[in-house]
Amino acid sequence: MAGTTAVPAAKDMDQQHFEPRITAFVCNWCTYTGADLAGTSRLQMAPNVRIIRLPCTGRIDPLFVLKAFERGADAVIVSGCHPADCHYNAGNYHARRRFALFRDLIEFIGIDPRRVTVSWVSASEGNKWRDVVNRATATARDLGPFNDYRELAGRVPCAS
Repeated sequence: MAGTTAVPAAKDMDQQHFEPRITAFVCNWCTYTGADLAGTSRLQMAPNVRIIRLPCTGRIDPLFVLKAFERGADAVIVSGCHPADCHYNAGNYHARRRFALFRDLIEFIGIDPRRVTVSWVSASEGNKWRDVVNRATATARDLGPFNDYRELAGRVPCAS
């Protein structure tokens, strides 16, 4: 048929225009300051990340990550001080152990572990924060929208 063009499927069109929503749980003392440095240095990074600042990565409950997915996040970043640099002595060691186990749990319940990024960014590493954000955004784009959170929310029993 001369003159006809193929119309892409709706899903392909959605994928082409898809911009991931990423939630970042960050330490107040290091990563938040590193993110601020990246911003004030006008480093080019994806605008897809919404930061939630906490006192320490040791205070990040894995349920926060699940709740972020339930509320529509396509990916999550957890980032704090480098090991041995925690302002609360051992908070990042607790977070590192917690999220090593959490990775197995999210895979078990059906969330691709590539959707969760754990990194250590100090206050002077604005360039590293930019790289973490851009990498997480590119990975989320490649994985596509995470629409399974509604199904996941339906399977998780609620305490009543």
